Amino acid sequence: MQSFVNRFKANAKLTTLAQSRMKAIDKIKERMTDAPIVDPSCRFEFPTPEKISPPLMKMDEAFIGYHAGTPILRNVNMLVDFDTRIALVGPNGAGKSTIVKALMGELEVQAGYRFLHQRVRVGVFTQHHVDAFDLRFSAIEQFMKKYPEIHRDLFRPHLGSFGISGELALRPMYLLSGGQKSRVSFAMITWDHPHILMLDEPTNHLDFDAINALIEALKLY
Repeated sequence: MQSFVNRFKANAKLTTLAQSRMKAIDKIKERMTDAPIVDPSCRFEFPTPEKISPPLMKMDEAFIGYHAGTPILRNVNMLVDFDTRIALVGPNGAGKSTIVKALMGELEVQAGYRFLHQRVRVGVFTQHHVDAFDLRFSAIEQFMKKYPEIHRDLFRPHLGSFGISGELALRPMYLLSGGQKSRVSFAMITWDHPHILMLDEPTNHLDFDAINALIEALKLY
């Protein structure tokens, strides 16, 4: 914008455009003089849920598909309890999302057995989780929108446990980095103290420190 102003401020036809850019530059300078917001040292703290009797999720010899025809996956056996750690690895179209949907009860199995504990709570982090946010709102306002019955002050310590504290929690989401938005997503999916976390490529927007913080938090979860 400054280059445009320098080049065209003397041009009668472009004077108005140059002046509008000068005003925009002044506003940017005003923002730059504000005290910088320091991103706090990164940490993740997943809340511990209450115990319920295992298994939490289970599939035995399950046939899974989206229609009554040919199943996508056959003879699927999977058991999930409090100590379970599972990594689903495979190319696009291999059926990873299909397994997750069947486990969560979003997709009925065509044959075999599927069990889902009636009290289990699941926190799901997807690559598109941030798309559900209204980026004009702050992290605190996102929580207030989803949980209007809860006082806003109760959200602050929970957001702080994911490194979103102080002014960072009050900034419109469009001013946050991709990694900071991901942290807000983690805070959102863990508010209800889920028994199970399902994470779809959770490290995509996280820096090295945040990835290490996520690893340590998952070890303790």
